[in-house]
Amino acid sequence: MQVTVHSFSFGCTVHYEELNQRLQRYYQGDAITGLLLLYPTCMLHVIESSSEVLVSLLQDLRDMQEQPHCVLIEAPRVLVMSHDLPSRLFQQWSYKVLNVPARVGGMLSRDGLEKEEEEDTDTLVSTALSMLLKLGNHLLKATKGSKMPLGSVLDAVPEMIVPQDILVQLLSRGDLLSPQQYLQAYHTPLHILMDSGEQDLNHSSTGLGLTPFQFSQFEK
Repeated sequence: MQVTVHSFSFGCTVHYEELNQRLQRYYQGDAITGLLLLYPTCMLHVIESSSEVLVSLLQDLRDMQEQPHCVLIEAPRVLVMSHDLPSRLFQQWSYKVLNVPARVGGMLSRDGLEKEEEEDTDTLVSTALSMLLKLGNHLLKATKGSKMPLGSVLDAVPEMIVPQDILVQLLSRGDLLSPQQYLQAYHTPLHILMDSGEQDLNHSSTGLGLTPFQFSQFEK
C-alpha cells in the first residue's frame, strides 16, 4: 500500500486513470485498487498493488515534479509505503471529489472559540493513517454485495474522512519525504543505509523515513 498527499489540478484524475490502465497492461495480474480523495486544496491518494506498481507510481510522481511547467501535481509527500499487507481495503480504484470547507474544525478553547493546535508530524501521520484504515474497513463492509455507489457511501460518513486541515499541515512539514527522496533511499543498498544510520525503506515504513510501519497497528 502507498499513501501520498499533494496539491493538484483536476486534470490529475484523467492522468491517474490512464496511468493505471498502462500499468495494468504492463504488470498483468497485479490488480490496482485504492481511493483518490480530491479536496479543494489538496489530494490524498491510497494505492494497493504490487511493489513494482507502487514504485512505478512514485517514479511517475517524481517525473512530474521534475517537469518545470507541470501543473497536475505540486509538492507530493509520501505518508507510507507498505509491502506486506495481508489483505486489501478496496475492491477497485476510484476517486471522489470532496466539497469540504477550507477549515474542517479545530480544538475548542475554554471560552468556546477555536484555537490552533500544532501537532507533531508523527502524530498527524498516525491520525491520517488510522482514519484511512477505519474508512477502508467501513467501505469494504458497506459496498460488499451492494449496488450503492462508493460516492454515496462516502457522503454518508463525512466524519470518517481525513480532515483537510491535517493534510494541509502535512504538506507544510519538511520532514516528510518527497517521491524522489523516497526512491533514492529505496534503491540504496541496505548496508549503506545502515552505515549512515538511515531507515531501510524496502519493506514497510512511513514517509518520515524513521520508523518501520505496520498498518495493522492502527486498527482499533
